[in-house]
Amino acid sequence: MTEFGRRVVITGMGWVTPLGADLDGVWRRLLAGESAIGPVTRFDASTCPTNFAAEVRGFDLADFMGEEAATHARAGVGTRFALAAAAQAWERAGLGDRSGALTADVDLDRFGVYLGSGEGSLDYDNFFRTNLASWDDSLGDGRGDVDFGAWARSAEACMMAVAELEQEPHLSLTHLARAFGVRGPAMNCMTACAASTQATGEAFEIIRRGDAELMFSGGAHSMIHPLGMTGVMRLTAMSNRRDDPTTASRPFDKTRDGFVMGEGAGVVILEELNHALRRGAKPLAEVVGFGSSADAYRITDIEPDGVGAQRAMARALSQAGINPHETDEKGRAPVQYLSAHGTGTPENDGIETRAVKAVFGPMAGRVPFASLKSMLGHLIQAAGAVELIACVKAIETGHIPPTANLRQPDEECDLDHVPLEARDTGGNVDVCLSNSFGFGGQNDTVCVRRYRD
Repeated sequence: MTEFGRRVVITGMGWVTPLGADLDGVWRRLLAGESAIGPVTRFDASTCPTNFAAEVRGFDLADFMGEEAATHARAGVGTRFALAAAAQAWERAGLGDRSGALTADVDLDRFGVYLGSGEGSLDYDNFFRTNLASWDDSLGDGRGDVDFGAWARSAEACMMAVAELEQEPHLSLTHLARAFGVRGPAMNCMTACAASTQATGEAFEIIRRGDAELMFSGGAHSMIHPLGMTGVMRLTAMSNRRDDPTTASRPFDKTRDGFVMGEGAGVVILEELNHALRRGAKPLAEVVGFGSSADAYRITDIEPDGVGAQRAMARALSQAGINPHETDEKGRAPVQYLSAHGTGTPENDGIETRAVKAVFGPMAGRVPFASLKSMLGHLIQAAGAVELIACVKAIETGHIPPTANLRQPDEECDLDHVPLEARDTGGNVDVCLSNSFGFGGQNDTVCVRRYRD
């Protein structure tokens, strides 16, 4: 029987973001406080209250997978992002080249995938064409109805089976398994904005209990399409700052008015420590804690006191053996960087701040607590994985990325949000938390630490 509680490290990671896909290049741009937000180009959003987003531009899967990319030519955009991020992680972990060829001594039956990937986007032209063709207003009284026979005939004529299939959220998982030949545990979750953090935490637990040696984990998503954007606009959760989209994402700022839609993917390779060391892999960081909870409150609102967020953070810290109310052995705050969910909505930022105060008590003001969404927008199901990778980069470089656009601090958000400029700690980052809170009350937190023997 395998001993529960094996150590788990990150040996590979990759991302596709609105600021690019090169790991170090994107990190430099984040530290510089660059914004990826601009006008929507995927569709005509000129009449929308929010006509801007953080798009991934100039992306070609062949740049990451070479000729192997042709195998996935009909995959959805989110799936292609996931494949590119996974290819980077695969190569970084020393498992083989980006085409998916395996060169390391790894049992692929013990290599799994757990993603938090969102739905694919519709084949809009044909979908809308079919809907219009099926509308029957033969009486001319403006009270028409759908002719389902006409709908079926139009759909058969112009809609494509593969395009419809690729909308399914599990297809990213399928493409990754095929591309890299991994045959271990395979799962996908859709817990909204918490999904890729949940996927990573649960993949961590799969390895801890001995059900796999390695796991791809993370997530991918794009909602920059007509139904995705307009759906969230109707919830009044997005910024309407059309006059200044570059600075529209303003987490913790008094003038914040909602989040900005982004897209992308983040994938890490989690590996059992002894397995990684035996094959000569370099641990980039160690995953030491995971906490998950549900608000059980309301589908459209966060619990006002942030008790669900508190439980997720507290559980991750407890599993990591960290007392949030005490300094560490070097006299520092117990966590040196907390990657905030930090969406920039009026409700979320204040509630998350209260939750951090409740968990850390007197230490709360000493924990740098910043939001990447100020620059990348909200990558929805991919957000948590990208933000976790930023935590690993903070440990690696000793730099903490800023909360951009934070010029008028809200009195309710009065912690150390690292406003406007990155912080050089002189290599003094050893422990990070990454928060993700999903619409509907899902809360997940992952804790990572500098790897030490």
